Amino acid sequence: MARQALSAACLRLVLALESDLAPALERTRLKRLRVGLSGGADSLALLAGLEWATCHRQGPLRGVPVEARVVDHGLQEGSGAVAQRAREQAEGLGVPAEVVLAQVDSGSEGVEAAARSARYQTLFSGPEALVVVGHTLDDQAETVLLGLARGSGVRSLAGMAPLSARTWGDEAGWLARPLLSLRRADTEQACRDWGLTWWDDPMNADSSYTRSAVRAAMPMLEDVLGPGLSEGLARTAILARQDADYLDELVEDAGVSPESDSLSVADLISLPPALRTRVILKWLRTRSDQVTYDHVMAVDSLLTDWHGQKGISVPGGLVRRANGSLLL
Repeated sequence: MARQALSAACLRLVLALESDLAPALERTRLKRLRVGLSGGADSLALLAGLEWATCHRQGPLRGVPVEARVVDHGLQEGSGAVAQRAREQAEGLGVPAEVVLAQVDSGSEGVEAAARSARYQTLFSGPEALVVVGHTLDDQAETVLLGLARGSGVRSLAGMAPLSARTWGDEAGWLARPLLSLRRADTEQACRDWGLTWWDDPMNADSSYTRSAVRAAMPMLEDVLGPGLSEGLARTAILARQDADYLDELVEDAGVSPESDSLSVADLISLPPALRTRVILKWLRTRSDQVTYDHVMAVDSLLTDWHGQKGISVPGGLVRRANGSLLL
């Protein structure tokens, strides 16, 4: 079908997919795309756009195999029917699809985190593929705002990366988010233009979930702070990611190995605080991913405020200073 057959919203979406996913496939050397399909507007527009880019256009994604995987978390009544409907929509677009039931064990994580972990483990399982999800600029803005509220530092403000190597449980792979430059309104309009009816997840309107509450608050914040808030937060993510990536490169070049059981006090003291605390964070996270800002600063005090104090308890161990080293 000719390029002009696409509406403005659909063309904008397809061009974003080609711009982001062609280099992502080249970088990762993966040969196929696996879409995480929920049946919502974002993932449905993503899948329809990929079908166009791979089958109807002479662009960089022409001929790339695409499949859809629908993850049924089993958390809501009727979730099975919603998942089957999404599978049928994918197959109606000519994309092979399957429904997989995820095992969600909230434990100490909470339902949101546990469902996310189960979802990505499910998406990454099976034959190698570049996993593609439909997060938009609106999702990015919400992520940055959450990171800002938590005081989690520049890496948290960097939000979601367009392409990242990730590990979830026993599964690992590459994750792409090619719609981060588009608004949620764009994906909804693309669905309308393609004649697709999307599903609105009722959990997105449940303010007992943190992200849902932030999503509901965004219009009010825009009324107070003015239009362009979401775009501004998304720009913050781009700038913060550049800064965080550069600082991480400096950490790699600092000559201090976070993989060791001990770190030289002299080597650490010589580093600027922004690098030193990153080395400490990376070092502590070799034992546990539950390390917080307070843990890092407590360990840093063994360097900057040393007066013979006892060790510092951290997730996964104890840090103490002895014989010119920090010992974990």
